[in-house]
Amino acid sequence: MEEKDMMDKNCKIGRSRSASPCSLPRTTSSYNLPRFLDGRKRAVKGSSPHSPAPRGLFEFKTSAMILWMTAGLFLITVTDFSGAVDWPNFRGPSGSGVATESPFRSHWNADIHSGKTDGILWNIKVPGLGHSSPIVSGNRIFIATAVASDGNAPLQVGGGGRPEAANDNGEQRWMLLCYESRTGKELWRQTAHQGRPRATRHAKATHANSSIVVSGRHVIAFFGSEGLYCYDLDGRLKWKRDLGIVNISKYGIGWGYASSPAVHQGRIVVVCDDPKKPFMAALKLLDGSEIWRVSREGICVRNWSTPFVYSEADKPQVVVNGWPWIVSYDLQSGKEKWRLRGGGDNPVPTPFAANGWLYITSSHGGQSPIHVVRPQATGDITPAAGMTSSKNIVWTRQKGGSYMSTPVVYGDYLYLGNSNGVIRCFHAKTGDPVYENRLGTNAGILSSLVAADGKIFCASENGIVYVLAAGPKYVVLARNKMGQACFASPAFSKGVMYFRTIERLIAIE
Repeated sequence: MEEKDMMDKNCKIGRSRSASPCSLPRTTSSYNLPRFLDGRKRAVKGSSPHSPAPRGLFEFKTSAMILWMTAGLFLITVTDFSGAVDWPNFRGPSGSGVATESPFRSHWNADIHSGKTDGILWNIKVPGLGHSSPIVSGNRIFIATAVASDGNAPLQVGGGGRPEAANDNGEQRWMLLCYESRTGKELWRQTAHQGRPRATRHAKATHANSSIVVSGRHVIAFFGSEGLYCYDLDGRLKWKRDLGIVNISKYGIGWGYASSPAVHQGRIVVVCDDPKKPFMAALKLLDGSEIWRVSREGICVRNWSTPFVYSEADKPQVVVNGWPWIVSYDLQSGKEKWRLRGGGDNPVPTPFAANGWLYITSSHGGQSPIHVVRPQATGDITPAAGMTSSKNIVWTRQKGGSYMSTPVVYGDYLYLGNSNGVIRCFHAKTGDPVYENRLGTNAGILSSLVAADGKIFCASENGIVYVLAAGPKYVVLARNKMGQACFASPAFSKGVMYFRTIERLIAIE
């Protein structure tokens, strides 16, 4: 399909948060969204930024003022963000990668070498190196980073991801950074651990890949072999836990830890799929004490995916990508609920929910399946050879999955980005292919996709954020230059988009 390039000049969103008729706010009922997974907090007008939400988290109010003018009809929409949601964990409050607010800007320029910058609320340099995604809670932004004492932290950018460890084994400081969301002013920084890494990392990875989670007044950071830490919102350490060496490796080479914690009902779930001793554990949010631990030997050889807590059923379950088995566990006991065999042998994408179902994908080693599972499933739900659906499987495809990036379901469609720069779209309810197109040269998609305001945002390794029109046609609305490669997944909150490049944190409004 020939690419259409829409400059969308009449649909630009200004810094005043006003929108043209082309980008009117959508209500949350416009899309199939999973219920919020954790009783976290958000800012409410007339309360502190961290007061408990008195109403549903996805509620927001919009008011419109219609001005009739002699030159024509103009519709100006002023959005009230008092009901806006935080982005408290990897891929947002529901883990779906969907921002329920609007509007969000389509066009901007953050590259000072490509003309005048535009649409930038603030742009700051971040110390160290990390693929940890920005996390938003109230008026604060949190990220994790690792700072090499010698100042040298190499990172391979571009194609040719060879299975090599980075030459980055000197002393590091594993840090949490907190910034003010409207200004980018640093509020505090804390060094969680200092020393030499206990495991190596891949040349394209960092020593701080996992994203922070904020639950209430708890700020959780997991650095794999360097430990699990809990701070309060002001940077005071509440507790820490050493879970031992977690060396996620292949070919005998440590590729680094990347799974982010999941928090639900006062429990922190971590997945540590070191090939020598893979396990998953649940710990108390209050003090870090262990509630249960289950071995994953014989289930998973290695895994970089974040666990997903599905809470819409009577009993919450933890869905964990893996190879050779994808497995769901009971959150309360850690007992296995169901398992599904097959997939790529380097699982990275995180499971998520949409349409009341579970979406799971992976792609490596010749396999690239997409599975859509009914959460009521039990036992071994692996479909028979040649079968594309079953009692427990809504639909499955053996080809078309993504390797690094977690997909997103928005409206009726499933969108997947790949490290080779290819975007695929399927019908989310049937699995029927819709389109497949290449974004551009070296446009590898390693960060996870985000959907908002009728658009799909694809941050790429070539330093461009591609904005696509949501829907069955491949339409590129904008190609926005960031100045550096984007590995981390962005955060969307209160009308602002937060992108982390290799060296910078950028707020776009």
